[in-house]
Amino acid sequence: MSKRRLSVFLALAALFLTSCSPSQSSSGADGVTLTMMGRKSDLEKSYMTAVIDRYEAATGNRLELISYEDAEFEAEAAQRFAMGDVPDIFLHFHNADLAAFDVAGNFRYLDDESWVDDLTDSARSYCTDSDGHLLGLPFWESSVSGCYYNKTLLDSMGLSPATTQTEFDTLCQALADTGYTPICWPGDGCTWMGQFGLDPIFADDPALLQRLNANEITYADIPAVRDMVQWIADAADNGWFGSVPLQTGWDDIGPALSSGDAVMTFIWDTWFSTDFHPDGTYTPDDFALMPIFMNTAAGGTYEGGNLNMMMVNKNSAHLQDALDLLAFCADSENYNTAFDGISTVSCFKGQTTNIQSRMVTDAQSSIAKNERVSTAASRIVGYSADDVASALNDLISGRTDVDGCVALLDRYRMTNAGWLQ
Repeated sequence: MSKRRLSVFLALAALFLTSCSPSQSSSGADGVTLTMMGRKSDLEKSYMTAVIDRYEAATGNRLELISYEDAEFEAEAAQRFAMGDVPDIFLHFHNADLAAFDVAGNFRYLDDESWVDDLTDSARSYCTDSDGHLLGLPFWESSVSGCYYNKTLLDSMGLSPATTQTEFDTLCQALADTGYTPICWPGDGCTWMGQFGLDPIFADDPALLQRLNANEITYADIPAVRDMVQWIADAADNGWFGSVPLQTGWDDIGPALSSGDAVMTFIWDTWFSTDFHPDGTYTPDDFALMPIFMNTAAGGTYEGGNLNMMMVNKNSAHLQDALDLLAFCADSENYNTAFDGISTVSCFKGQTTNIQSRMVTDAQSSIAKNERVSTAASRIVGYSADDVASALNDLISGRTDVDGCVALLDRYRMTNAGWLQ
Protein backbone atom coordinates (compact mmCIF):
# COMPACT_ATOMS: atom_id res chain seq x y z
CA MET A 1 0.00 0.00 0.00
CA SER A 2 1.35 3.46 -0.92
CA LYS A 3 1.95 6.08 1.75
CA ARG A 4 -0.85 8.18 0.28
CA ARG A 5 -3.36 5.33 0.34
CA LEU A 6 -2.23 4.38 3.82
CA SER A 7 -2.73 7.92 5.12
CA VAL A 8 -6.22 8.08 3.61
CA PHE A 9 -7.08 4.70 5.13
CA LEU A 10 -5.90 5.76 8.59
CA ALA A 11 -7.83 9.02 8.39
CA LEU A 12 -11.04 7.21 7.46
CA ALA A 13 -10.49 4.64 10.23
CA ALA A 14 -10.02 7.40 12.79
CA LEU A 15 -13.18 9.10 11.59
CA PHE A 16 -15.11 5.83 11.84
CA LEU A 17 -13.92 5.13 15.38
CA THR A 18 -14.75 8.65 16.49
CA SER A 19 -18.27 8.44 15.10
CA CYS A 20 -18.94 5.07 16.71
CA SER A 21 -17.81 5.90 20.25
CA PRO A 22 -20.56 7.25 22.55
CA SER A 23 -17.94 9.11 24.58
CA GLN A 24 -17.04 11.24 21.54
CA SER A 25 -20.06 13.39 20.66
CA SER A 26 -20.13 14.79 17.16
CA SER A 27 -21.29 18.19 16.01
CA GLY A 28 -24.23 18.04 13.65
CA ALA A 29 -25.31 20.69 11.18
CA ASP A 30 -27.52 22.38 13.76
CA GLY A 31 -25.38 21.94 16.87
CA VAL A 32 -23.76 19.45 19.18
CA THR A 33 -24.82 15.81 19.48
CA LEU A 34 -24.75 14.45 23.01
CA THR A 35 -25.07 10.78 23.90
CA MET A 36 -27.37 9.59 26.67
CA MET A 37 -27.37 5.98 27.88
CA GLY A 38 -30.11 4.33 29.93
CA ARG A 39 -32.72 1.62 30.11
CA LYS A 40 -35.07 1.54 27.15
CA SER A 41 -38.16 1.79 29.34
CA ASP A 42 -36.65 4.72 31.26
CA LEU A 43 -35.76 6.69 28.16
CA GLU A 44 -39.29 6.17 26.83
CA LYS A 45 -40.99 7.75 29.86
CA SER A 46 -43.24 10.57 28.72
CA TYR A 47 -41.43 13.20 30.79
CA MET A 48 -38.09 12.13 29.33
CA THR A 49 -39.26 12.32 25.74
CA ALA A 50 -40.94 15.65 26.50
CA VAL A 51 -37.84 17.31 27.94
CA ILE A 52 -35.59 15.88 25.21
CA ASP A 53 -37.88 17.20 22.46
CA ARG A 54 -38.02 20.57 24.20
CA TYR A 55 -34.23 20.70 24.58
CA GLU A 56 -33.55 19.84 20.95
CA ALA A 57 -36.06 22.42 19.71
CA ALA A 58 -34.70 25.16 21.97
CA THR A 59 -30.97 24.59 21.41
CA GLY A 60 -30.52 23.01 17.98
CA ASN A 61 -28.51 20.28 19.70
CA ARG A 62 -29.38 16.60 19.40
CA LEU A 63 -29.46 13.72 21.85
CA GLU A 64 -28.36 10.32 20.60
CA LEU A 65 -30.02 7.75 22.85
CA ILE A 66 -28.17 4.53 23.66
CA SER A 67 -30.74 2.21 25.20
CA TYR A 68 -30.80 -1.38 26.43
CA GLU A 69 -33.63 -3.60 27.51
CA ASP A 70 -34.06 -3.45 31.27
CA ALA A 71 -32.81 -6.98 31.97
CA GLU A 72 -29.68 -6.39 29.88
CA PHE A 73 -28.86 -2.85 30.94
CA GLU A 74 -26.42 -3.35 33.82
CA ALA A 75 -24.29 -5.94 32.01
CA GLU A 76 -24.32 -4.21 28.62
CA ALA A 77 -23.60 -0.77 30.06
CA ALA A 78 -20.77 -2.11 32.22
CA GLN A 79 -19.22 -3.75 29.16
CA ARG A 80 -19.35 -0.48 27.23
CA PHE A 81 -17.74 1.37 30.13
CA ALA A 82 -15.00 -1.27 30.38
CA MET A 83 -14.19 -0.58 26.71
CA GLY A 84 -13.94 3.14 27.41
CA ASP A 85 -17.26 3.93 25.71
CA VAL A 86 -18.70 6.28 28.32
CA PRO A 87 -21.69 8.39 27.22
CA ASP A 88 -21.98 12.11 27.84
CA ILE A 89 -25.03 11.55 30.05
CA PHE A 90 -25.67 8.33 31.98
CA LEU A 91 -29.00 7.48 33.62
CA HIS A 92 -28.72 5.34 36.74
CA PHE A 93 -30.23 4.87 40.16
CA HIS A 94 -28.13 5.42 43.27
CA ASN A 95 -27.95 1.76 44.23
CA ALA A 96 -25.36 -0.98 44.65
CA ASP A 97 -25.17 -1.58 40.87
CA LEU A 98 -23.71 1.90 40.40
CA ALA A 99 -20.41 0.68 41.88
CA ALA A 100 -19.67 -1.12 38.61
CA PHE A 101 -19.22 2.19 36.78
CA ASP A 102 -16.27 3.81 38.61
CA VAL A 103 -18.16 6.88 39.77
CA ALA A 104 -15.09 8.84 40.89
CA GLY A 105 -13.19 8.11 37.68
CA ASN A 106 -15.99 8.72 35.20
CA PHE A 107 -18.43 11.27 36.53
CA ARG A 108 -18.47 14.96 37.39
CA TYR A 109 -19.61 15.88 40.90
CA LEU A 110 -22.43 18.41 40.64
CA ASP A 111 -22.20 20.07 44.06
CA ASP A 112 -21.78 23.60 42.70
CA GLU A 113 -24.33 23.64 39.88
CA SER A 114 -26.76 26.54 39.87
CA TRP A 115 -29.85 24.35 40.22
CA VAL A 116 -28.82 22.44 43.34
CA ASP A 117 -30.73 24.66 45.79
CA ASP A 118 -33.98 23.97 43.91
CA LEU A 119 -33.82 20.26 44.76
CA THR A 120 -36.05 19.07 47.59
CA ASP A 121 -34.17 17.78 50.62
CA SER A 122 -35.16 14.16 50.01
CA ALA A 123 -34.22 14.25 46.31
CA ARG A 124 -30.87 15.84 47.05
CA SER A 125 -30.13 13.34 49.84
CA TYR A 126 -30.87 10.40 47.57
CA CYS A 127 -28.38 11.62 44.97
CA THR A 128 -25.60 12.38 47.47
CA ASP A 129 -22.84 9.86 48.11
CA SER A 130 -21.28 9.02 51.48
CA ASP A 131 -18.66 11.76 50.98
CA GLY A 132 -21.33 14.41 50.45
CA HIS A 133 -20.97 14.73 46.67
CA LEU A 134 -24.01 15.21 44.46
CA LEU A 135 -23.82 12.54 41.76
CA GLY A 136 -26.61 13.44 39.40
CA LEU A 137 -29.74 15.42 38.61
CA PRO A 138 -32.84 13.54 39.85
CA PHE A 139 -35.06 14.13 36.83
CA TRP A 140 -37.52 11.39 37.63
CA GLU A 141 -40.80 10.39 39.21
CA SER A 142 -40.57 10.16 42.98
CA SER A 143 -42.66 8.37 45.55
CA VAL A 144 -43.08 7.68 49.24
CA SER A 145 -42.84 4.07 50.36
CA GLY A 146 -44.74 3.15 53.47
CA CYS A 147 -47.50 0.93 54.78
CA TYR A 148 -50.56 1.56 52.62
CA TYR A 149 -53.69 0.33 54.38
CA ASN A 150 -57.40 -0.06 53.66
CA LYS A 151 -58.83 2.74 55.79
CA THR A 152 -62.40 1.81 54.82
CA LEU A 153 -61.96 -1.69 56.23
CA LEU A 154 -60.25 -0.49 59.39
CA ASP A 155 -62.95 2.11 59.99
CA SER A 156 -65.67 -0.50 59.54
CA MET A 157 -63.99 -2.68 62.18
CA GLY A 158 -63.37 0.16 64.62
CA LEU A 159 -59.60 -0.19 64.19
CA SER A 160 -57.04 2.61 63.88
CA PRO A 161 -53.73 2.95 62.04
CA ALA A 162 -50.62 2.40 64.15
CA THR A 163 -48.14 4.95 65.47
CA THR A 164 -45.89 2.50 67.37
CA GLN A 165 -44.54 -0.99 66.81
CA THR A 166 -46.74 -2.36 69.62
CA GLU A 167 -49.85 -0.82 68.07
CA PHE A 168 -48.93 -2.21 64.67
CA ASP A 169 -48.39 -5.73 66.00
CA THR A 170 -51.71 -5.54 67.86
CA LEU A 171 -53.45 -4.37 64.68
CA CYS A 172 -51.95 -7.23 62.65
CA GLN A 173 -53.08 -9.82 65.16
CA ALA A 174 -56.59 -8.37 65.33
CA LEU A 175 -56.90 -8.56 61.56
CA ALA A 176 -55.54 -12.11 61.46
CA ASP A 177 -57.96 -13.18 64.18
CA THR A 178 -60.81 -11.81 62.06
CA GLY A 179 -59.77 -13.80 59.00
CA TYR A 180 -57.97 -11.12 56.99
CA THR A 181 -54.42 -11.21 55.68
CA PRO A 182 -52.91 -8.26 57.55
CA ILE A 183 -49.99 -7.67 55.15
CA CYS A 184 -49.71 -8.64 51.50
CA TRP A 185 -46.05 -9.75 51.41
CA PRO A 186 -45.15 -10.57 47.77
CA GLY A 187 -42.31 -12.98 48.35
CA ASP A 188 -42.41 -14.40 44.83
CA GLY A 189 -40.05 -12.20 42.84
CA CYS A 190 -40.48 -8.93 44.78
CA THR A 191 -37.34 -7.85 46.58
CA TRP A 192 -37.84 -4.41 48.10
CA MET A 193 -39.37 -5.20 51.49
CA GLY A 194 -36.20 -5.93 53.47
CA GLN A 195 -34.64 -2.55 52.74
CA PHE A 196 -37.52 -0.78 54.49
CA GLY A 197 -36.54 -2.39 57.78
CA LEU A 198 -32.81 -1.85 57.29
CA ASP A 199 -33.02 1.81 56.26
CA PRO A 200 -33.60 3.30 59.75
CA ILE A 201 -30.77 1.29 61.28
CA PHE A 202 -28.18 2.91 59.05
CA ALA A 203 -29.82 6.19 58.06
CA ASP A 204 -30.04 7.11 61.75
CA ASP A 205 -26.48 6.04 62.55
CA PRO A 206 -24.01 6.96 59.77
CA ALA A 207 -21.07 5.86 61.94
CA LEU A 208 -22.56 2.37 62.12
CA LEU A 209 -22.90 2.31 58.34
CA GLN A 210 -19.30 3.42 57.98
CA ARG A 211 -18.09 0.60 60.24
CA LEU A 212 -20.15 -1.97 58.33
CA ASN A 213 -18.78 -0.73 55.00
CA ALA A 214 -15.24 -0.81 56.35
CA ASN A 215 -15.76 -4.52 57.22
CA GLU A 216 -15.16 -3.76 60.90
CA ILE A 217 -18.52 -5.23 61.94
CA THR A 218 -21.18 -7.46 60.40
CA TYR A 219 -24.97 -7.58 60.51
CA ALA A 220 -24.59 -10.22 63.22
CA ASP A 221 -22.98 -7.59 65.44
CA ILE A 222 -25.97 -5.24 65.12
CA PRO A 223 -28.91 -6.18 67.38
CA ALA A 224 -31.41 -4.17 65.32
CA VAL A 225 -30.76 -6.35 62.26
CA ARG A 226 -31.59 -9.45 64.25
CA ASP A 227 -34.66 -7.67 65.67
CA MET A 228 -35.93 -7.10 62.13
CA VAL A 229 -35.32 -10.69 61.07
CA GLN A 230 -37.02 -11.95 64.24
CA TRP A 231 -40.05 -9.77 63.55
CA ILE A 232 -40.35 -11.12 60.01
CA ALA A 233 -40.09 -14.69 61.30
CA ASP A 234 -42.76 -14.07 63.94
CA ALA A 235 -45.04 -12.28 61.47
CA ALA A 236 -44.85 -15.23 59.09
CA ASP A 237 -45.49 -17.72 61.90
CA ASN A 238 -48.48 -15.69 63.09
CA GLY A 239 -50.02 -15.68 59.62
CA TRP A 240 -49.65 -11.93 59.17
CA PHE A 241 -48.38 -12.47 55.61
CA GLY A 242 -51.21 -14.85 54.75
CA SER A 243 -50.92 -18.53 53.95
CA VAL A 244 -48.87 -18.33 50.74
CA PRO A 245 -46.51 -15.30 50.85
CA LEU A 246 -43.87 -17.10 48.76
CA GLN A 247 -46.45 -17.76 46.05
CA THR A 248 -47.61 -14.14 46.03
CA GLY A 249 -46.01 -12.04 43.30
CA TRP A 250 -46.20 -8.59 41.72
CA ASP A 251 -49.43 -9.32 39.83
CA ASP A 252 -51.12 -10.60 42.99
CA ILE A 253 -50.80 -7.42 45.08
CA GLY A 254 -53.58 -5.52 43.35
CA PRO A 255 -56.20 -8.29 43.47
CA ALA A 256 -55.42 -9.01 47.13
CA LEU A 257 -55.94 -5.36 48.10
CA SER A 258 -58.89 -4.70 45.77
CA SER A 259 -60.79 -7.74 47.06
CA GLY A 260 -60.10 -6.87 50.68
CA ASP A 261 -58.46 -10.24 51.32
CA ALA A 262 -55.33 -8.32 52.36
CA VAL A 263 -55.57 -5.08 54.31
CA MET A 264 -52.05 -3.60 54.05
CA THR A 265 -48.91 -3.77 51.95
CA PHE A 266 -45.47 -2.15 52.01
CA ILE A 267 -45.23 -0.25 48.72
CA TRP A 268 -45.08 3.27 47.19
CA ASP A 269 -47.78 5.76 46.29
CA THR A 270 -47.21 5.87 42.53
CA TRP A 271 -48.03 2.14 42.37
CA PHE A 272 -51.67 3.05 42.97
CA SER A 273 -51.79 5.16 39.81
CA THR A 274 -49.57 3.01 37.58
CA ASP A 275 -50.16 -0.63 38.58
CA PHE A 276 -53.28 -0.91 40.76
CA HIS A 277 -56.19 -1.89 38.51
CA PRO A 278 -58.99 -2.57 40.98
CA ASP A 279 -61.47 -5.23 39.95
CA GLY A 280 -63.00 -5.77 43.36
CA THR A 281 -64.67 -3.84 46.14
CA TYR A 282 -61.89 -1.38 46.96
CA THR A 283 -60.21 1.36 44.91
CA PRO A 284 -57.31 3.73 45.64
CA ASP A 285 -59.80 6.06 47.37
CA ASP A 286 -60.16 3.47 50.13
CA PHE A 287 -56.47 3.52 51.08
CA ALA A 288 -54.35 5.67 53.34
CA LEU A 289 -50.74 5.73 54.51
CA MET A 290 -48.97 5.03 57.78
CA PRO A 291 -45.33 4.20 58.57
CA ILE A 292 -43.79 0.78 57.99
CA PHE A 293 -43.07 -1.06 61.23
CA MET A 294 -40.48 -3.84 61.08
CA ASN A 295 -39.12 -3.57 64.63
CA THR A 296 -36.24 -1.23 63.73
CA ALA A 297 -37.70 2.25 64.29
CA ALA A 298 -39.83 3.25 67.27
CA GLY A 299 -42.11 5.53 65.27
CA GLY A 300 -41.93 3.50 62.08
CA THR A 301 -40.38 4.64 58.83
CA TYR A 302 -41.07 5.84 55.31
CA GLU A 303 -38.59 5.53 52.47
CA GLY A 304 -38.08 8.44 50.12
CA GLY A 305 -38.15 7.88 46.38
CA ASN A 306 -35.58 5.91 44.42
CA LEU A 307 -34.61 8.28 41.64
CA ASN A 308 -33.01 7.90 38.24
CA MET A 309 -30.14 10.38 38.04
CA MET A 310 -28.68 12.18 35.04
CA MET A 311 -24.94 11.79 35.58
CA VAL A 312 -22.33 13.66 33.54
CA ASN A 313 -19.18 12.11 32.05
CA LYS A 314 -16.41 14.35 33.38
CA ASN A 315 -14.13 13.26 30.52
CA SER A 316 -16.64 14.15 27.82
CA ALA A 317 -15.47 16.16 24.84
CA HIS A 318 -18.62 18.22 25.37
CA LEU A 319 -18.61 18.51 29.16
CA GLN A 320 -20.07 22.03 29.28
CA ASP A 321 -22.83 21.10 26.82
CA ALA A 322 -23.73 18.13 29.01
CA LEU A 323 -23.84 20.36 32.10
CA ASP A 324 -25.98 22.83 30.17
CA LEU A 325 -28.41 20.01 29.33
CA LEU A 326 -28.85 19.29 33.05
CA ALA A 327 -29.39 23.00 33.74
CA PHE A 328 -32.04 23.01 30.99
CA CYS A 329 -33.83 20.05 32.59
CA ALA A 330 -33.59 21.72 36.02
CA ASP A 331 -35.24 24.93 34.79
CA SER A 332 -38.71 25.27 36.34
CA GLU A 333 -40.46 26.02 33.05
CA ASN A 334 -38.98 22.90 31.49
CA TYR A 335 -39.52 20.43 34.31
CA ASN A 336 -43.04 21.72 34.94
CA THR A 337 -43.85 21.18 31.26
CA ALA A 338 -42.36 17.68 31.28
CA PHE A 339 -44.08 16.56 34.51
CA ASP A 340 -47.46 18.16 33.83
CA GLY A 341 -50.09 15.71 35.10
CA ILE A 342 -47.53 13.10 36.23
CA SER A 343 -48.26 11.46 39.57
CA THR A 344 -45.09 12.05 41.58
CA VAL A 345 -43.75 13.59 44.73
CA SER A 346 -41.88 16.77 43.84
CA CYS A 347 -38.12 16.52 43.25
CA PHE A 348 -37.84 20.29 42.75
CA LYS A 349 -39.04 23.00 45.08
CA GLY A 350 -40.56 24.84 42.13
CA GLN A 351 -42.46 21.81 40.84
CA THR A 352 -46.16 22.68 40.57
CA THR A 353 -47.75 20.79 37.67
CA ASN A 354 -47.31 17.26 39.00
CA ILE A 355 -50.04 15.41 40.86
CA GLN A 356 -49.28 14.45 44.45
CA SER A 357 -51.14 11.55 45.98
CA ARG A 358 -53.84 12.38 48.51
CA MET A 359 -52.51 9.50 50.61
CA VAL A 360 -49.15 11.24 50.81
CA THR A 361 -50.44 14.75 51.43
CA ASP A 362 -52.78 13.49 54.18
CA ALA A 363 -49.83 11.84 55.93
CA GLN A 364 -47.43 14.74 55.39
CA SER A 365 -46.74 15.49 59.07
CA SER A 366 -46.00 11.84 59.80
CA ILE A 367 -43.78 11.59 56.72
CA ALA A 368 -41.83 14.71 57.71
CA LYS A 369 -41.14 13.14 61.09
CA ASN A 370 -40.30 9.59 60.04
CA GLU A 371 -39.04 9.61 56.44
CA ARG A 372 -35.51 8.37 55.67
CA VAL A 373 -33.60 8.58 52.46
CA SER A 374 -33.23 5.22 50.74
CA THR A 375 -30.10 3.95 52.51
CA ALA A 376 -29.74 0.18 52.45
CA ALA A 377 -29.92 -0.28 48.68
CA SER A 378 -27.79 2.75 47.86
CA ARG A 379 -25.15 2.88 50.60
CA ILE A 380 -24.48 -0.56 52.05
CA VAL A 381 -21.45 -1.99 50.27
CA GLY A 382 -22.36 -5.35 48.70
CA TYR A 383 -26.10 -4.89 49.19
CA SER A 384 -28.26 -6.85 46.77
CA ALA A 385 -32.05 -6.74 47.00
CA ASP A 386 -32.24 -10.17 45.36
CA ASP A 387 -29.91 -11.67 47.96
CA VAL A 388 -31.82 -10.11 50.86
CA ALA A 389 -35.09 -11.46 49.47
CA SER A 390 -33.53 -14.91 49.04
CA ALA A 391 -32.38 -15.00 52.65
CA LEU A 392 -35.76 -13.78 53.94
CA ASN A 393 -37.58 -16.34 51.79
CA ASP A 394 -35.43 -19.08 53.32
CA LEU A 395 -36.49 -17.77 56.72
CA ILE A 396 -40.21 -17.57 55.89
CA SER A 397 -40.20 -21.05 54.35
CA GLY A 398 -38.46 -22.54 57.39
CA ARG A 399 -35.30 -23.49 55.50
CA THR A 400 -33.32 -21.47 58.04
CA ASP A 401 -33.87 -19.84 61.42
CA VAL A 402 -33.30 -16.26 62.57
CA ASP A 403 -29.58 -16.62 63.24
CA GLY A 404 -29.11 -18.56 60.02
CA CYS A 405 -30.90 -15.82 58.07
CA VAL A 406 -28.67 -13.12 59.54
CA ALA A 407 -25.64 -15.23 58.64
CA LEU A 408 -26.93 -15.56 55.07
CA LEU A 409 -27.42 -11.79 54.82
CA ASP A 410 -23.83 -11.29 55.92
CA ARG A 411 -22.43 -13.95 53.63
CA TYR A 412 -24.18 -12.61 50.54
CA ARG A 413 -23.22 -9.01 51.32
CA MET A 414 -19.59 -9.77 52.09
CA THR A 415 -19.23 -11.96 49.00
CA ASN A 416 -20.60 -9.18 46.79
CA ALA A 417 -18.19 -6.75 48.42
CA GLY A 418 -15.26 -9.07 47.65
CA TRP A 419 -14.49 -9.83 51.27
CA LEU A 420 -15.40 -13.51 50.98
CA GLN A 421 -14.60 -16.00 48.24
